[in-house]
Amino acid sequence: MSDSGESSTNPSLSSPGVLMATWFGAGYLPKAPGTWGSLGALPFAWLIASTTGSFGLIVASIVIFIVGIWASNVYIGLTGGDDPGPVVIDEVAGMWLTLAFVPPDIALYAIGFVLFRIADIFKPWPAGWADRTIKGGLGVMVDDVLAALYSGAIVFALFYGKVI
Repeated sequence: MSDSGESSTNPSLSSPGVLMATWFGAGYLPKAPGTWGSLGALPFAWLIASTTGSFGLIVASIVIFIVGIWASNVYIGLTGGDDPGPVVIDEVAGMWLTLAFVPPDIALYAIGFVLFRIADIFKPWPAGWADRTIKGGLGVMVDDVLAALYSGAIVFALFYGKVI
């Protein structure tokens, strides 16, 4: 067991819950799994937003949030811990929500990525409170969605304020 209470062995990606929780294995990449998960979310965000617009990306964010609660609970059930590092589906939901109100644009997506990573790492209130207080799959997902509200608001303001 690691210090966080997680098992040192990663569950197999053959489990649909593990596959989703790790965003197709991105959470198993070395160093900074949250960054890998956020990067892995970007092409999907671009595709969804390009084909369905903001509404589609918002709906996809909601769907992945719900799937993420289930998948996170599956992973936690197999390994223990409160918020296992390899679980990165929360970063996917957060990235998609960050980008949901701006058009697909490489500069906006790059800025959104950086801002979301900063908000996810530093967890401004209430994200930090949610991270410490809410347990299980819901807790894994909620703090990233709350962090995304900050990063998304800044990207939105930059775009619609015509800074970018």
